[in-house]
Parts: sequence; structure tokens; C-alpha cells
Amino acid sequence: MVYMSKISEKKKDKIKGEILGVLYEHFPKMIFTNKIADEIARNNEFVLKLLNEMEELKWIKKNKRIARTSWGLTLEIYNQYEKMAN
Repeated sequence: MVYMSKISEKKKDKIKGEILGVLYEHFPKMIFTNKIADEIARNNEFVLKLLNEMEELKWIKKNKRIARTSWGLTLEIYNQYEKMAN
């Protein structure tokens, strides 16, 4: 059995920021969990857990129209990123 070490909330928040950055780069395209995990070099299951937490906060949205779930930024969060970038 593989044990994962506990990650602090501060580190989780940083990783969530990395996820938001990946989704921002691909906006408006929705991308799959494994692509996000590959881009930030993290475990798929861990990334999926964080994505679900972020969806509850209304930061991101999921597309379940196909067999696999894809993810994207909400328009509100995208607009906030745009303001920060300018």
C-alpha cells in the first residue's frame, strides 16, 4: 500500500493556483484531469480531489457531456485573471 504524506493547506492553495494557471492558458478550451496533472507534475487522483474542491468554490466548471470529465475556468475567474494580467 502506498501512503501519501500530508500536504499543508498552504501547499494545496499553491497547487490550486498552478491548476488555475493551466486552465487559464487553455481558456476557453476544457481539458482533462490527466492533462492538468501532467502539466503540474502531480498525481491524477490528487489533482481530481483539488479540482472537485475548486468546483465547489465556483472557481472552475466541469463538462460531463462525454465519457470523461473535462475542466475549465468559470468566466468570472477568467476575467479576474485578465485584470491581473493587465
